[in-house]
Amino acid sequence: MTASIIKLETTATDHHIARMAALAMGLSMLEAAIPSPLPGVKPGLANIFTLIVLTRYGWRMAAWVSLLRVLAGSLLMGSFLTPGFFLSVSGALCSITILGISQYLPARWFGPVTHSIFGAFAHVAGQLLLVYFWLIPHTGLAYLIPIFATAALLFGTVNGLIAAHYLNAPNTGSETPKLTG
Repeated sequence: MTASIIKLETTATDHHIARMAALAMGLSMLEAAIPSPLPGVKPGLANIFTLIVLTRYGWRMAAWVSLLRVLAGSLLMGSFLTPGFFLSVSGALCSITILGISQYLPARWFGPVTHSIFGAFAHVAGQLLLVYFWLIPHTGLAYLIPIFATAALLFGTVNGLIAAHYLNAPNTGSETPKLTG
């Protein structure tokens, strides 16, 4: 009996997206090691890579980076299929959905900073809705909205500024051209 080898054909873009997802996972792992003053309040630094990929490669690739980061990150941290995993997935799905819509807003007024803020608010909304409908069905959760909204505004702005700075940096010639999708 002979062993069969399955070879997947990959492109340079596939490799680049994998690198971006790996960088995003690395930031997620680093962020998980930093103590938070409030449970659930994190800067979401990995979303910087999602914004960069959204701008350079389009929504489909950004969705891959975001969801690969959540899935692989949960496997690496041992939180796969825990409530924290589902909270992360719900936030990522809501965020990437809003980013998919917001990318069609006029670029003259909406860029990485506003996209980041929209994504941060969507992330928080997705997580709070999941908490309400699954874990803690109590109206007292509404008292947390100002805290999480303030964190979303602050961290969304900072992450958007970092992504905008990176995107506006001079091209070194090693970048892969923007894809549609």
